[in-house]
Amino acid sequence: MNDKTVRQRKTNSSASTQIHLPIAEIKDNVVVLKNGGMRSVIQTSSVNFNLKSESEQNALIYSFQSFLNTLEFPIQILIRSKKLNIDNYLDNLNAIASRQENPLLKKQTLQYIEYIKKLVEYADIMEKKFFVIIPFDPIRARSVGFLASFWQNIHPKDSLEAVRQRHREFMSLKKGLAARVNLVKSGLASCNLRVEELNTKQLVELFFEIYNPETARNQKINNSQKGVDNLNLTKN
Repeated sequence: MNDKTVRQRKTNSSASTQIHLPIAEIKDNVVVLKNGGMRSVIQTSSVNFNLKSESEQNALIYSFQSFLNTLEFPIQILIRSKKLNIDNYLDNLNAIASRQENPLLKKQTLQYIEYIKKLVEYADIMEKKFFVIIPFDPIRARSVGFLASFWQNIHPKDSLEAVRQRHREFMSLKKGLAARVNLVKSGLASCNLRVEELNTKQLVELFFEIYNPETARNQKINNSQKGVDNLNLTKN
């Protein structure tokens, strides 16, 4: 077996895995699915409910209840836990240490950097992020049954005509999705939560981290990458 055959098998294995992902592309701050559906993702802050007074807790409950009652479509709430990433913080400390002219202060800064690294590594410190996924599906996407969806995953048919069809629908569907996003953002803001709609780059980074948790810690997304067409979400 020659090297070319080995490389080809690795490439085919990676491509065959990515084929079965429901994501077709990510553009204009929207996740476009292969069935034509669209998704926006909002990241929200959190509230320490136990530290609130009883009246504040009741106010939050009523605000959230009112928000849910205004919704005429489903939403998905995702809580994602991952190991705390302090790479940027450590990079800043290293830059400070390199500029430090006092040998004692420079040594103390480097020792502090090593201490923080070990603390995060051994204490296994986690961070939580909160997301709200907002869907908008065309009728043809909602009408696909379980067996049809399963068969499409086994034999995907992402033809040129299918891609063109998605692009024709994109702008009209995005207007409906934007209206839902604004409704959710205003409802969450009424609950004293800070909200931010993820842009294209943030969405790409999010999915890359989800499918490659270990690789994402050491490999950063290139700023020039605007979508998932050239990004291997299932890198081995």
